[in-house]
Amino acid sequence: MPIPVPSGVQVDINGDEVSVKGPRGELKRRIPTEIRIHQEDGRLLVTRSSDQPRHRALHGLIRSLLANMVTGVDQGFTKTLEIQGTGYRAQKQGDKVVIQVGYSHPVEVDPPAEINFEVEGTSRILVQGIDRELVGQVAANIREIRPPEPYKGKGIRYLGEYVRRKAGKAGKR
Repeated sequence: MPIPVPSGVQVDINGDEVSVKGPRGELKRRIPTEIRIHQEDGRLLVTRSSDQPRHRALHGLIRSLLANMVTGVDQGFTKTLEIQGTGYRAQKQGDKVVIQVGYSHPVEVDPPAEINFEVEGTSRILVQGIDRELVGQVAANIREIRPPEPYKGKGIRYLGEYVRRKAGKAGKR
């Protein structure tokens, strides 16, 4: 399936390295030698050298990675985290986010170079960037600070994430 390249996005293929430049920045990635990439008519075509299972798997992986690179430099990616719990909150201080989620101390999260944090109110954190893999990993690291617990549902979760709730103690009758 061809990858459409929007206007304003430039793709350079140099041997086994592909670089994608767009209005939001530039991404580079090395491609295995078994996979070939051709650019024609404003589209990227990914082809494989044979039908071996390894080459077929790499074909799909590289195609989706390239599509994510093109989308990232054109529009960017955002992951939204939601904080639930009494007294749980987040605030932005400079570039970093300070999260208070029931520990004896606030937890400070510094963003990597290509990542930007936004805080909506006190209960939503937006992780934004052009590299989908990095955005997802940073969001997972923040969620790991206090994952949602199954009894009251308190903690940090992705927006729209369903937390399966458990019944508490049955109690005396």
